[in-house]
Amino acid sequence: MANNLAGEIIACHECDHFYFYELIPAGAKAKCQQCGSLLYRHIPDSLNRSLALYFTALILFLIANAFPFLSLELGGRVVENILFSSGWAMYELGMGELGVLIILTSILFPFIVITGMLYLLIPARMGTAAPFMAQVYRIVNSIGPWSLVGVFMLGVLIAIVKLQDLANVITGPSLIALALLLVVYTAARASFDPHDLWSSTKHKSSGISHDDIASRKILNCHTCGFLSLHTGELQTCDRCTSPLHHRKHNSIEATWALFASALILLIPANVYPVMTVIRFGQGEPSTILSGVLHLIESGMWGLAMIVFVASIVVPVMKLTILFFLLISVHKKSIWRPRDRTLLYRVTEMVGAWSMVDIFLIGLLSSLVRLDSLSTIRPGIGAIFFAGVVVITMFAAHSFDPRLIWDNIKEKQ
Repeated sequence: MANNLAGEIIACHECDHFYFYELIPAGAKAKCQQCGSLLYRHIPDSLNRSLALYFTALILFLIANAFPFLSLELGGRVVENILFSSGWAMYELGMGELGVLIILTSILFPFIVITGMLYLLIPARMGTAAPFMAQVYRIVNSIGPWSLVGVFMLGVLIAIVKLQDLANVITGPSLIALALLLVVYTAARASFDPHDLWSSTKHKSSGISHDDIASRKILNCHTCGFLSLHTGELQTCDRCTSPLHHRKHNSIEATWALFASALILLIPANVYPVMTVIRFGQGEPSTILSGVLHLIESGMWGLAMIVFVASIVVPVMKLTILFFLLISVHKKSIWRPRDRTLLYRVTEMVGAWSMVDIFLIGLLSSLVRLDSLSTIRPGIGAIFFAGVVVITMFAAHSFDPRLIWDNIKEKQ
């Protein structure tokens, strides 16, 4: 950390190490020297680039939802659906919980993120702050991890491959728009620099002394990164109005509870069938594992590996890592804190990809509805599996990685 603390100070979200904000070369990244997490990036012309990309994403999003998405042709019959159809089909088949989850994560949340960012970026581009800027930014920041456009697209690709042997799959213009949306949406999020956005509010984390840092009187806002002096009372961030906390409230207790819930749900998720394929009036329910074995028997090794990793390996790995992290914090371990922080980062990154199975079930259920010819129906196991995915994502969010480093500081 620089000796001069008169300028803006930033803190690492994962270990609470403090740094002086410095300008770095264009395209470069500043990473925490202690835990290795990303602090910030220098993105040239961030406001203009992200504004153009989010505007393009909005146009592609509207096209993706307005035109036919996928169609299935079998025996002279054609079933056509739109992007909304997979979630609606789950509702019609008596699984409204899965339908709501699919619609939220594949349609509504991405739309809120795109329109919310446009609402923030357009005034910022003109040198001013949008009304209710803090509230809108908090909403966009909180639902960003749940905007699963990439996971949904992977589910679409798997569905197309699985349906090739069943019937003729016809791709619509909406699918092309969705593929382009994934690229543009990802680029838009990568091109956005929060520092440029908040510079219009004239709030800077300055005036912080060495004594304040040493006495741990600094509260780091995990929404916008603004630092505030701890007054001993319940506080909100002066810049984005988010609740502030020295450490996440009841982090260990909440993570243990969520971990136990996910572990319990994992059993029926793998025991009960997730879907039933009926062809010419005959069919049998299939679990996640039997579905993987069926893909292997059909010679689809690559597809079987994707489903196996996303549906079995990832949930088990997340629970194993969370269990290890919880035990290590409880034992006040000082063993390789940087590596344990990296493990935590992995749980955050890979958890959402298990949703591919839920998207796949929704897509197949909405497309394969040919009565006696062929029909696919979701099974009760899909609800339990969706519960595992959602709860493990909440568990990763509730765990505070700074607790790993607190034990190190206490024993120094």
